[in-house]
Amino acid sequence: MKRTTLALGRQPGSRHMAFNSGFLQQFLAFGSLIVLVLVFSLASENFFQFSNIVGILLSTAVTGVLALGATFVIITGGIDLSVGTVMTLSAVMTGVSISFWGTPIWIGLIVGILTGALCGFVSGWAVSRLRIPPFIATLAVMMIAKGLALVISGTKPVYFTNAPGFSNIALGSVLEKLIPGFSIPNAVLIFFGAAIIGSVILTRTIIGRYNFAIGSNEEATRLSGVNVSFWKIVIYTMTGAFTGIAGILIASRLYSAQPALGQGYELEAIAAVVIGGTSLSGGKGTIVGTVIGALIMSVLTNGLRILSVPQEWQTVVVGIVIFLAVYVDILRRKKTA
Repeated sequence: MKRTTLALGRQPGSRHMAFNSGFLQQFLAFGSLIVLVLVFSLASENFFQFSNIVGILLSTAVTGVLALGATFVIITGGIDLSVGTVMTLSAVMTGVSISFWGTPIWIGLIVGILTGALCGFVSGWAVSRLRIPPFIATLAVMMIAKGLALVISGTKPVYFTNAPGFSNIALGSVLEKLIPGFSIPNAVLIFFGAAIIGSVILTRTIIGRYNFAIGSNEEATRLSGVNVSFWKIVIYTMTGAFTGIAGILIASRLYSAQPALGQGYELEAIAAVVIGGTSLSGGKGTIVGTVIGALIMSVLTNGLRILSVPQEWQTVVVGIVIFLAVYVDILRRKKTA
């Protein structure tokens, strides 16, 4: 009991307060999502149509899977700026494996996931062993991944012309075969499946337990006997694996691997995590919150587009939402301090 208290770095009373404030922010995020859906539904009759809702879910899938992985790193108190470009590199490696090496699709998928995991491992190793700040370490990995994606692809898109079934990974619909007319793309199912797996890891495994402990008080966790360096590498590697899955999804959706595609995705993923209630200072966060945050980003973008709001103003609105989410997190930390 003493070891656990040390690792968590909080007293039971403060934990209760943290839970309440975290639940409140998650409730506010969910409430905001409902309000956005209602407002856009009233503003445009096209918004709440089945095809548009499916489109929103499909556009959420890639950013959502990226955000799921980023959640683990941010809970440790770190940050991963490389997820967008690592996603691109994973997509390119999947394309090279299937289209250039002639491997079966399932081997290409493994190559893509392992590429992401390897990049995550490098980031985790640099952060935990070399003591490089996460911002700098993942920035360096971002540049390396971006360069490798351009070099390996020859700066040209890699097409999956000899793998006609590859697009079904994201755009096919297993549900439609079971329930005719219920055409939910597989990418959406993969996103929610990844969210369930991520939630189980975060709440039911030793990885999740140490994830929160490191983010709450890294030094106390180390003094309690936990190999913090090892678990940080595990967490960053796991984040990389999620990123590899996102790379496969976007390559399948586009039926190609675009070597300069991932730029900007890392910011969307981090924004979704923060909007969902995960604290940038570490120690707090949920997978459910991240799913809600990713949906808020997609609903906001889709709704503004339907209302014909110019692209530049869409960016401004999303920036304001992120600003408010971070400010709420600051207020929450002051309250629980």
